[in-house]
Amino acid sequence: MFSHWVISHWSFGGFRFFKMDSNENKDSVDHPEDGLGLVFLVGFMGCGKTTLGRKLASRLGYEFMDLDHILEAQVGMSIAEYFSSFGEDAFRKLESDVLKQTKYPPHAVISTGGGLPCFFDNMRWMNAHGKTVYIKLSPKILADRLENEKGKRPVLNGAKGKDLVDFIEGKLSERDKFYNQATIIADGLSLTAERVEQLLNK
Repeated sequence: MFSHWVISHWSFGGFRFFKMDSNENKDSVDHPEDGLGLVFLVGFMGCGKTTLGRKLASRLGYEFMDLDHILEAQVGMSIAEYFSSFGEDAFRKLESDVLKQTKYPPHAVISTGGGLPCFFDNMRWMNAHGKTVYIKLSPKILADRLENEKGKRPVLNGAKGKDLVDFIEGKLSERDKFYNQATIIADGLSLTAERVEQLLNK
């Protein structure tokens, strides 16, 4: 469905995007000789991927890309609206297509959706095309962060309080086997861009 989409160096909500072309038979990633290449930030919703990603990209002098925003720009609606209109299966397929068909610059920090690593071969693909960083936080801390913004998160289904903590615990029990395949597993509590850079350069 993306063969007609061309997104080339234009801005949307402060982000810069790059050409997508599903008809190319080559990898959509150029492998740089120097630098860190692509850094994919993964983890449960609310772990701070976008905030930390912006800071890390600024520190490294790399592009910052948010795959959720790229997806929304293409379909012309929010993720919550798309989720509601077409269902999770369609969303997960679209999300995977966006990951694999986006034309990335040689170096970038990329924020991913919380569920993206857990479907299809997305985690393997990210590890093959760059480095992945799992921002790990406890269910309680994640619940505290999400409590006031759960309306924007369709998979939370209005959960709050202990129900929200229990929901996150259940989801993490399913997702950790994917998240833990990351190149780097970092404690998200007080995690800084400087610390992530140190871990990436080890």
